[in-house]
Amino acid sequence: MADQESRIAAEKLTQLIKYCNTKLDRHDFSILIAEQFHPGMFHALGYAMMSSNTLQDALERIAHYKRVVSNTCKLVNYEENGQFIFEMQIITYETTNRPVLSLVTVETFLATILRFSRELVTLDFSPIKICFTYAKPDHDVTYLEDFFNCEIEFSSDKTAIYFDLEQTKEKLLCGNPLITQSHEKMLDEFMARLDKNDLTHVIKNKIFELLPLGAPSQTDIADYLGMSLRNLQRKLHDQGTSYKEILESTRKKLAMDYIVQQHLSLSEIGYLVGFSSVGNFNRAFKRWTNQTPGDYRQGKKA
Repeated sequence: MADQESRIAAEKLTQLIKYCNTKLDRHDFSILIAEQFHPGMFHALGYAMMSSNTLQDALERIAHYKRVVSNTCKLVNYEENGQFIFEMQIITYETTNRPVLSLVTVETFLATILRFSRELVTLDFSPIKICFTYAKPDHDVTYLEDFFNCEIEFSSDKTAIYFDLEQTKEKLLCGNPLITQSHEKMLDEFMARLDKNDLTHVIKNKIFELLPLGAPSQTDIADYLGMSLRNLQRKLHDQGTSYKEILESTRKKLAMDYIVQQHLSLSEIGYLVGFSSVGNFNRAFKRWTNQTPGDYRQGKKA
């Protein structure tokens, strides 16, 4: 407990929750944990989320900085059919293909996300649906239905929370860009310490360096790291990612940073993030934001 930046191992958290459920003769200790939510549980990330302009901003922020909380899953946000989907893509053990997170741990995390969302929006705020890839447990799950107050689906093709898109886009009274920026600076410093020996971070830095010359290939990066292409692919898979995903996220982050710099033309931005033509950049940007670069920039001016 002396190290405030330490994180409890997922397996130990699972054991703790199961032990408490057994001792208390109940199944809802995951919900009891979530109900005690405090922003500090997520380090500076919690406070950055609390000062976000919209719930969507907050959820995208936790996806971006999720390694501050855990390295056992990838968080993906996307819009679909009027819904905003917050998905957990959980890493599996290579030898058994078993998820590294148990159902009770995932319950705890999703319940905490919803508890946080209710702090931001309103205490009676509820999602449209909760999905788990896990099979429905043998015990009664009324406690989940009562807490989430929405449809619960087990044995789904994804683990996710489905929100109403319009609700996630509503402006929040607590939004404060200055507070957000202050805590994001702390988060970036914390991530830098995590990244010191992280392969993904090393690759991102090399991509940053090479992008103005065109997008580097996976083979280029493997050669730079002095490892075989197959070994690089295996190591990235073990970290729950791929070279394609790293390249895409790096380009997107750079593009989002550059797009608000009015002195840069759209063609210059496309060049800086490694696209050979403005058309290719426009298509990629629209894939990332559902807007053209020009429309997005105009919206930021308004």
